[in-house]
Amino acid sequence: MNVRKAHNIWIEQCEAAQTIKARFGLTAAFDYLVGEKSMSFASSASRHPDFARELPRFVSEVRRMFTPDEIGAQLAHIERSHNERNVDVLEEDDLLREGPAAVVERVQKFMLVKELLTAPMLGTS
Repeated sequence: MNVRKAHNIWIEQCEAAQTIKARFGLTAAFDYLVGEKSMSFASSASRHPDFARELPRFVSEVRRMFTPDEIGAQLAHIERSHNERNVDVLEEDDLLREGPAAVVERVQKFMLVKELLTAPMLGTS
């Protein structure tokens, strides 16, 4: 994996989100970009240095594409959805359901993405 590939991935995802936003609205675009793609990108960043280096740029672009109010409202919507899913995981007797460890990992990734998107200021150290 190289930095250029990681960079191109988030650029393409942001462009796709713009198209989704124009065709299907804010919620669909945010669900795609944040609920799906940024979670995957954050997961990849924990395992691949190239993705880790690109994560701040990806987050900056997401913050540019959506207003703080839109980000807050959409994150709350995703969080409610995740919480309902987590309750379902605990209540269902489905052999194919998500295990507790996977739930914890998903929640941790979401909290990281949420923190990055809502931080008053992004920086590097």
